[in-house]
Formats: sequence, structure tokens, C-alpha cells
Amino acid sequence: MKIFHLINKLWNKIIGSIYGKLSPVGYARWIGVNMGKNVRIYGSSYNMFGTEPWCITLGDNVHITRDVLFICHDGGSLLFRNEIPDLEITAPITVGNNVYIGVRSILLRGVNVGDNCIIAAGSVVSKDVMTGSVVGGVPAKLIKPIEEYKQGIMSKSLHLGHLKGKEKDKELRKLFKYNS
Repeated sequence: MKIFHLINKLWNKIIGSIYGKLSPVGYARWIGVNMGKNVRIYGSSYNMFGTEPWCITLGDNVHITRDVLFICHDGGSLLFRNEIPDLEITAPITVGNNVYIGVRSILLRGVNVGDNCIIAAGSVVSKDVMTGSVVGGVPAKLIKPIEEYKQGIMSKSLHLGHLKGKEKDKELRKLFKYNS
């Protein structure tokens, strides 16, 4: 019986790892993440959603970059289980619509991210993020309102966002005079 359990666990790990790379959104849905429309996950989603993926809700038009983690529980509570056997600290994570989550960010238990938000790369989000905010840091704090961010990037735009793949690469190489 134990060997069957071990083989099953190993099989699920291998399949999950492959599925998480080949279809990050499909894998996330398969493990129980609640998702809206047009969710994009850049990179593998395997291990991204922790041990309680069903506690995570993603709105519409959410962009999640590489190595982001969603952690719905407080593992530190394990230190006290001998003393308090039923101790459990778990809370859902909710992400609104039109949200971008930067590389290697961590969203912790109980966090609610409003609509139209950007979470900067490497941030640790331990408190709610207000609608229309750009946050960053450890712990994440307000950097600026999203409208201020938008105004700043509009003036710096290369006006190539509508291009894709090789066509975009070609124009970037030309712009930056990169010939090799």
C-alpha cells in the first residue's frame, strides 16, 4: 500500500511539473485555482500556488510572471502543534482584475489585491493592496497611484507594444543598434 502511494505521489509530481510548464494556466485550473478570463502565467505554474490552491482567486486580465508564490498559510504555526494540536492559520488570497504581478513576488495569506494594480518584482505582499496602486518592496508599500505610473511610462514608450515575436525583436534591434 505504501509503495502504491509513493508511486502515485511521484507520478503526480512528474505530471504536474510537465503540465505546469506546458500549460501554466491549465495546470493552475486543474489544481483548483479560481480564475477569471484572460489570466496569463509566464513560466511554470508548478509549485506557484502552494498547498491550498483552491484558496486563491484571480480576477480577469491577471498577469503573473516567473517564480511568483502564493502562500495561503502560516507554516510557523507547526512549531506549536505539540502544545496546540488544532492550531491552523490559513486564509484565502484574492487578486482583482487588471493586475500585474512582477517576477519573484510573494503574496501571503489573507491578502486582497484590488483592481488595476501593479506589484513590483521581488515584493512581499503581506497587507491588502488598494485598487489603482503600484506597490513594491519588502514588505510591499505604496509606490504611486496607477495613473501616475501610466503617465510616466507613456512619455517613455517605444511604441512597439503592438508588435509580437520576431517582428518586435527586429524593431528593438534596429532601435538599439544591435546587429548580431
